Amino acid sequence: MKVKVRILDVYSGRYSVFINEKEAMKAKLHPDDLVKLEAGKKTVYGSVVISSLVKEGEIGISRDVLQLHSFSEGEVVTVIPSGTPESVRYIKKKMNGGKLRKVEIETIIKDIVDRKLRDIEISSFVTSLEINGLDMDEIAALTIAMAETGDMLDIDRKPIMDVHSIGGVPGNKTNILVVPIVAAAGLTIPKTSSRAITSAAGTADVVEVFADVSFSLDEIKRIVEKIGACMVWGGALNLAPADDITIKSERALSIDPTGLMLASIMSKKYAMGSQYVLIDIPTGKGVKVESVDQARALARDFIELGKRLGQYVEVAITYGGQPIGHTVGPALEAREALQALMAGTGPGSLIEKATGLAGVLLEMGGVAPAGMGKKMAREILESGKAYQKMREIIEEQGGNPDIKPEDIPVGDKTYTFTAPTSGYITAIDNKAITGIARAAGAPEDKGAGIELYVKVGEKVKEGDPLFTIHAESEARLDQAIVFARRTEPIRIEGMVLQRIGNI
Repeated sequence: MKVKVRILDVYSGRYSVFINEKEAMKAKLHPDDLVKLEAGKKTVYGSVVISSLVKEGEIGISRDVLQLHSFSEGEVVTVIPSGTPESVRYIKKKMNGGKLRKVEIETIIKDIVDRKLRDIEISSFVTSLEINGLDMDEIAALTIAMAETGDMLDIDRKPIMDVHSIGGVPGNKTNILVVPIVAAAGLTIPKTSSRAITSAAGTADVVEVFADVSFSLDEIKRIVEKIGACMVWGGALNLAPADDITIKSERALSIDPTGLMLASIMSKKYAMGSQYVLIDIPTGKGVKVESVDQARALARDFIELGKRLGQYVEVAITYGGQPIGHTVGPALEAREALQALMAGTGPGSLIEKATGLAGVLLEMGGVAPAGMGKKMAREILESGKAYQKMREIIEEQGGNPDIKPEDIPVGDKTYTFTAPTSGYITAIDNKAITGIARAAGAPEDKGAGIELYVKVGEKVKEGDPLFTIHAESEARLDQAIVFARRTEPIRIEGMVLQRIGNI
């Protein structure tokens, strides 16, 4: 049927098109049916919503559909029932434990990007990967398909370095130090990051406190070719666009399938033209990878996948048993990272990890001799060169390069937990810390999060402060307090852990 476009000021989040009930009956369309809209040479897919918002002869276009194609008010389009995509059959195949062929994976990814698959079908695909996994042939095919359905970046500064943490450790603002250290040494490092999936702050969430993170590929190319670095949000680009769609399902389900994680990370690196990639795998209790053996197995997968993509990959297995630094949450982490760059020093865990990772990249890029990278990275940090490079990055990304840590606002609704007894800090629960920060509003509320005053191994006295929750609203603060009381984020014990009597 041919109908006129009516643009509706609604954001459905589901790429919805709105059709009058009588019009739908005539066309035999039902709620959630997939239809394609043909306008000239452009084809857009959407899910049907039956609504009285539109009259007969009209089709309502939501704001999210407008992101796919800029329809104009009153434009005549043809609406055609689409039927079930072939890719749904391939998703069912994976749900049943089958191995997907390259062409089947390509079809699924293309249909995700074209929005031919609905949210429930995408969630089914993600869930099937969590349950049944992917072998390396499937992961390589998935990675290339995700990259090639989007744009590719070609930067005229070589070699191109990249670093990525698989996440899981609260307070991991490390790359905000690593990127300017590496760029200050003369290497090129265009850093794209995702927003938080299950954490309290992704790198993009933290950088956004200083500067813009949403740029076009042409803008990124200009910035990087000028100053050698950037720290931007990958979701604002058309880099591996299927990744940002599947991430929504991962976030809703609180899962992160290993095969999809590998493809997600490496497809962005492939699309950015990265030649040397360092993967950070935090390991420890309460993170994604809890044992060193698991980390080594995952490292081998990253290295093998890199070979198949023509990239040189190294992996750093890092300590992830407790939060990095003393802050968790976008604004609090931004403050801590900026302070470390300005002073050339900071919390031991943050400085140790940042200079360690930066040192590996300096050696991979050939600017530091083998075994000397970490020393060189620390010298660059302590000399102030990394801070000057960070100022350039902030300025080029539209922020104020003169910003000071105290200029960054944090949540003013606070509550401090104190030690209920004297003893030693024997454990800090990463998942509980993340849960408290998210309950407080992070990462959506930039000022929300946690300020930690203790680390594992430290001695505390009864009444000593352990951590302060920051929130932007009393309601969120109350939720975080309740969450903290339900869990045991910080464990305090004496040197005698247990007493067992004579049986």
